[in-house]
Amino acid sequence: MPHPSTPVIGIIGGSGLYQIDGLQDVTWRKVSSPFGEPSDELCFGTLEGTPVVFLPRHGRGHRIAPSEINFRANIDALKRVGVTDVLSISAVGSLREDLPPGTFVVVDQFIDRTFARTKSFFGTGCVAHVSMAKPVCSRMGDAVMSGCQGLDIPTKRGGTYLVMEGPQFSSLAESQLYRSWGCSVIGMTNMPEAKLAREAELCYASVAMVTDFDCWHPGHDAVTVDQVIAVLTANAGKARALVKSVVPLLGKHTGLCSQGCHTALDHTLITAPEARDPAVLQRLDAVAGRVLKR
Repeated sequence: MPHPSTPVIGIIGGSGLYQIDGLQDVTWRKVSSPFGEPSDELCFGTLEGTPVVFLPRHGRGHRIAPSEINFRANIDALKRVGVTDVLSISAVGSLREDLPPGTFVVVDQFIDRTFARTKSFFGTGCVAHVSMAKPVCSRMGDAVMSGCQGLDIPTKRGGTYLVMEGPQFSSLAESQLYRSWGCSVIGMTNMPEAKLAREAELCYASVAMVTDFDCWHPGHDAVTVDQVIAVLTANAGKARALVKSVVPLLGKHTGLCSQGCHTALDHTLITAPEARDPAVLQRLDAVAGRVLKR
């Protein structure tokens, strides 16, 4: 399947981001997936001429807990409607003194500590192993940093996002452990989202919005929802401004991703063609159709 000449930008908005400023020709539409129900209807529109598809990660009104998000259905639905690039925006806690609340971190690495989630589109009937050495698209990261220029948003390029299961916040021992590993931020939602985006051959970038210091910090030994929501409200406006600035930059890109995101499934299918389960292949029509139709 050739990569379309016009990028379609998918926005997965987390806590506090339920709409996009400046989006025109807005229409919400239910999109079915063979992997179940996405978190919500998808919002279609254009932003300065660039097609955009927005998905509230937790559903409008924040109905769905992190462990109960159907990540496979979310990514499959975005791929199914033609999305090429996914910009993920989520709330996180900080594990570093130099990343105070209000800071946006353009993440470049992850440590996945989740354990209760289905993490792959592939499995028995069609096995594949994709590389996650570089889990985010550097081209998209460049665009995010460019889009931040002129905006009143303290932004840090690079950092490791520790993804915990939740929904509880960390114990002090856990928080100190993750700091000893050199992690920058901690949250509950970017895994297996980033892994599934890679399997779906989508460019993926993550902007982590710091709402609090995790409990390691002497002044934040007991993170509360009220504290998080207060900063979330301030961050949400900045996130909408960021999206409005970044989407037109992403819309200028044409052709395949130089990092190989759009060809990530090349040489990854290990199940022999004659041993592949037709029912599994049918579910993979959007995610892996490019390589399965060879």
